[in-house]
Amino acid sequence: MEFQNNLNLLAAKIVQMKDQIGTEEATKTAFVLPFLNLLGYDVFNPMEVIPEFTSDIGLKKGEKVDYAIFQNGNPILIIECKHWRENLDIHDSQLIRYFHVTKTRFALLTNGIEYRFFTDLDSTNVMDNKPFLEISLLNLKEHSISELFKFHKSNFDVDSILNSASSLKYTKEIRKIISKEFQEPSAEFVRFFTSKIYQGRITDKVLEQFTELVHRSTVQFINDKVNDRLTSALSKEIEVVEEEFLIDESKNSNIVTTDEELEAFRIIQAIIRRNVDVSRIFYRDAQSYFSIILDNNNRKPICRLYLNGGKKYIGLFDDAKKENKQLIDTLDDIFNFENELIQIVKSY
Repeated sequence: MEFQNNLNLLAAKIVQMKDQIGTEEATKTAFVLPFLNLLGYDVFNPMEVIPEFTSDIGLKKGEKVDYAIFQNGNPILIIECKHWRENLDIHDSQLIRYFHVTKTRFALLTNGIEYRFFTDLDSTNVMDNKPFLEISLLNLKEHSISELFKFHKSNFDVDSILNSASSLKYTKEIRKIISKEFQEPSAEFVRFFTSKIYQGRITDKVLEQFTELVHRSTVQFINDKVNDRLTSALSKEIEVVEEEFLIDESKNSNIVTTDEELEAFRIIQAIIRRNVDVSRIFYRDAQSYFSIILDNNNRKPICRLYLNGGKKYIGLFDDAKKENKQLIDTLDDIFNFENELIQIVKSY
């Protein structure tokens, strides 16, 4: 958590300062060195962080990479820096040459905002064309932060990073393909779904028709997933508010728990005590109903009883915690719902 908070502070600093950073050297000083410091490396120790690290390439002597991080006398990460406005897509060729002549397994290309980590998954000692980890400090994602923390001085382990690098690299590429297919379905993508549901001959006209259907279906699928997540999050917030309300309402001096409600509570205790310890069964009395819950937790409702009106009801809950009211004539009718009461307790 501290690591993430420090990254967020650096990101805020970048937003505030970047328009005043006019050179590559200023980018290194203001953005890159603080980033390396967050990773636990002493940027003032020339035995640990070496600026202008010499990397001779064939007949070219004196070629230098901006920084090299050393551990136990060996380089573990070489870093090439660019001005924060630079597009990194056109600057990886230089780093490829440096990578080939050093003993490091990892290289970093950055403009102080974007950080691209490379290794040699495709061919030993030859830097991959595509990074296995990309991070933007202005758009931090939780899963990326956990991967970045593996480069922290206290955690750094070559094997551990390499083990996850392959998965990260291909997962990222798969996500890109999925995103592209969802936006503009390819013929192969459309043909796959068409062959699953269309019995006739798949002609160009059929593919054209199904391209729109596949696109519409994927958009609807994504929207439904997003709505489900939002609904779930909202439901949890409502449950918290409702629980707090019930706690406050239970303190209301106008609420009187009747002997009939207590008798109903004992009946329900008797029904479900074979499946759960009786000490876990609680009740909360409100103005409109009498609630029986598990573990004194309003998010674990067993049932609700409505006994103070002209008609009596028991409110039963399904797996989605949706309440279904059932009419009862007497308290003895509660025994008719033994299976439902036991089932809801088992679901917790």
